[in-house]
Amino acid sequence: MNRVKSFSQMVFGFCVIVFLVVSDQPLFAQAATGAAPAPNAQPADPATAYWEKLTPYQKSQVERMYTDWAYLAKYRDADKELPPPPSDQIRVVFMGDSITEGWGMKATATSPARGEFFPGKPYLNRGISGQTTPQMLVRFRQDVIALKPKVVVLLAGTNDIAENTGKMSLEETEGNIASMSELARANGIRPVLCSVLPSTDFWWHKGLEPALKIRALNAWIKGYAAKNDLVYVDYYPAMENAEGGLKKEYSPDGVHPNAAGYGIMAPLAEAGIAEALKKPLR
Repeated sequence: MNRVKSFSQMVFGFCVIVFLVVSDQPLFAQAATGAAPAPNAQPADPATAYWEKLTPYQKSQVERMYTDWAYLAKYRDADKELPPPPSDQIRVVFMGDSITEGWGMKATATSPARGEFFPGKPYLNRGISGQTTPQMLVRFRQDVIALKPKVVVLLAGTNDIAENTGKMSLEETEGNIASMSELARANGIRPVLCSVLPSTDFWWHKGLEPALKIRALNAWIKGYAAKNDLVYVDYYPAMENAEGGLKKEYSPDGVHPNAAGYGIMAPLAEAGIAEALKKPLR
């Protein structure tokens, strides 16, 4: 139990964990009025009490954030088993968060199918739900560089603005995107930088009013790409509604695309990949 206490603050510091364990009850619900505690009784530790209420799956997610913060284990085995690409193969890695991971996801009991992920193409999906740019940067060597793609398509920043791993400035997000771009180019990989999708609110962390921050981050990504002769894929205009959010016909929750949304994104990504392949490596 001491171990639980030692990282209880980490649990509450990561919004992604709040997403995983959120319930209808307040985090630290006030106890009902009752008999006064015995004079020598020790007050209950709210973090320990909350931990005991979690399901085994929820506990495993908290443990993972403590022991494998960047979730390197997610694709470690698949990466090791993947052979080098043939010299004439155009391997592409898509790096991102749940918007990338969900691309091509099959229908479940609670979620409809989300289109197809480039059938017949040697494209690899390395998205991880909930991730922020610092986590992606940590796993960039394992999940991108080591796979020897010709192109990496990077869609990142939503969860930075959502504060999934704590408050972040746009400058910090921009620095991480720049670092991943520099790592890619240094290893002979052409980066394709994508705009963040529009959103007016995050259902797992309400009240952040992200629309203006998303626009500002996209403006920086576009400018950085132009300055460094990189390809910029702009999903934003075709998917934005009048309020600066994601059009309802393209998303069930205002954040994640549905099959129609991915149908808008796919040809734009393909065009960006084709453009990047024409550029000389620098």
